[in-house]
Amino acid sequence: MSPIGHECTCVCVCVCVWSRGPCGGAGLTELLCFLFQVLLVSSSRHPDQWIVPGGGMEPEEEPCGAAVREVFEEAGVKGKLGRLLGVFEQNQDRKHRTYVYVLTVTETLEAWEDSVNIGRKREWFTVDEAIKVLQHHKPDHAEYLKRLHLSCSPTNGNSLLPSQPPNDNFPRYGPPTTGSVLGPSRR
Repeated sequence: MSPIGHECTCVCVCVCVWSRGPCGGAGLTELLCFLFQVLLVSSSRHPDQWIVPGGGMEPEEEPCGAAVREVFEEAGVKGKLGRLLGVFEQNQDRKHRTYVYVLTVTETLEAWEDSVNIGRKREWFTVDEAIKVLQHHKPDHAEYLKRLHLSCSPTNGNSLLPSQPPNDNFPRYGPPTTGSVLGPSRR
């Protein structure tokens, strides 16, 4: 419980950002447009359902630290913590508060704590796919992704998505060319 009587959890919306190359327009040649995907993990209670990774705060732990720790334990990823996407209040009777952060994934582990201990899985989804997957059994998690989708910015105020739909000639999925980020797996 937090000092103000709220039960607090922290989650990270894990994103993988794919560069599309320079955006057109005068003076915008250095600006890059991006596509991004989000990482979901299988639920420990219902392994056939996907969730946004996250969990409770330890005593004296800050929300951002809890979010990074939980995503490492549940999804086996490390990355750069971005902005606070929002603080969501659920169930007014229980006074439950969830801090939602954006984490840009820079490293993935082949085996991680929850994959070894409980067989947890992870998978990359487009934001729209993830919202559809979460809408029925985890509507609060779908709301986090709707907020991300509306903001079009997984990092602190930097717009990463073009206002126009991507060119259909550009491949939407594929492994990154550099770095240790695990590329999206497709079903």
